[in-house]
Amino acid sequence: MNMSRARERVVVIGGDAAGMSAASQARRLKGPDELEIVAFERGHFTSYSACGIPYWVGGDVTDRDRLIARTPEEHRARDIDLRLRTEVTELDLDGQRVRARDVDSGEESWTSYDDLVIATGARPIRPDMPGAGAAGVHGVQTLDDGQALLDTLEGTRGRRAVVVGAGYIGVEMAEALINRGYEVTVVNRGSEPMSTLDPDMGRLVHEAMEGLGIRMVNDAEVTKILTGGDGRVRAVVTEDREFPADVVVLGIGVRPETALAKAAGLPLGPHDGLLTDRSMRVRGHENIWAGGDCVEVLDLVSGQGRHIPLGTHANKHGQVIGTNIGGGYATFPGVVGTAVSKVCDLEIARTGLREKDAHRVGLRFESVTIESTSRAGYYPNASPMTVKMLAEHRTGRLLGVQIVGREGAGKRVDIAAVALTAGMTAEQMTALDLGYAPPFSPVWDPVLVAARKAAAKVRSSL
Repeated sequence: MNMSRARERVVVIGGDAAGMSAASQARRLKGPDELEIVAFERGHFTSYSACGIPYWVGGDVTDRDRLIARTPEEHRARDIDLRLRTEVTELDLDGQRVRARDVDSGEESWTSYDDLVIATGARPIRPDMPGAGAAGVHGVQTLDDGQALLDTLEGTRGRRAVVVGAGYIGVEMAEALINRGYEVTVVNRGSEPMSTLDPDMGRLVHEAMEGLGIRMVNDAEVTKILTGGDGRVRAVVTEDREFPADVVVLGIGVRPETALAKAAGLPLGPHDGLLTDRSMRVRGHENIWAGGDCVEVLDLVSGQGRHIPLGTHANKHGQVIGTNIGGGYATFPGVVGTAVSKVCDLEIARTGLREKDAHRVGLRFESVTIESTSRAGYYPNASPMTVKMLAEHRTGRLLGVQIVGREGAGKRVDIAAVALTAGMTAEQMTALDLGYAPPFSPVWDPVLVAARKAAAKVRSSL
């Protein structure tokens, strides 16, 4: 511990969810006379909702600033020395210091620390192919990315958009571009969109996307992006087809932004995310912490590490880190992999393992799929819902749930997320005392109908 200063100094790398949550929580627990907090952010914004970017691009959210939970000025008012447009370029672990560069001036300086928080997030995957860096090709991960895409959309005469990838970002951006009046083609290398679902459930998403007027091209790999004489994108090419494009959005996922950590020799997992203990302390380093999209987390269902870049996890990581730095005690036990999204009015949700996840970790399971409604069938506006459930063979332990349906479908996944966290069996779930009234649910909630069917299938397999 460096004792040359009268107070300790925390250096935070990254100014979004995990980093600024850690800084804010540490500040709540320790005042400026005890703790100095310096935070570096290479972009223009802090504490914003990256998950809201597709809805801002699509026009559902009209003001960018509505996505900002806390401004730089608000952080500084709480005695957090926040330095925007400043990128950390090197970690000196032995000297307990970081080198930072002013993005605009190029000026560099070193800053020492007693505790270091790495919250560098994730970066959009840019395929290694000709044209991937052309003007008009956009990843969407930060508010700066979103603003750059909007600038392109407003300055482009053509109305043809190609989205590469059909995960959460790809699907949401496809809808956003449809809302802006673009002709949208989604090129997806999987058999169906939303690879976080099993293909039979992804097919329901496919049908909804086509219903919006989105052209879905599955089982297709992009090989290059063509540009015109002006250097701007003009088409996306697969092995056997060419799709004209005035703008391209990359929705093929993200990778942990851990180049700094790797260069410094910090431990990374199989997904290139930083490895931490339950207190979010980087393994083997007493005074280095990490959280958010740059870390790997424990999957409580499979028992293995995963990289799940979600703002919910990032905020929790930050709270845990800030509590521990501030003298308290907190842990992050892990996740069950819950996520929810939508295409127009179709709600898409999942938690736990897919079939291929269970196969990969060597679990035998029973799978059931049921059709139900969001409300009592006789109540007005009851809408259809499909629920798929996986339960472990013999034990009946719940392994995963996927839900696709209309209004009222998506958030039902939270029932399953709680059951997964508690390690419940499908049989135990059938006894859950859930709220019922005809405007909200059938007498047997769709999730419990699936649990009954799964439990019966487990019993019949014994």
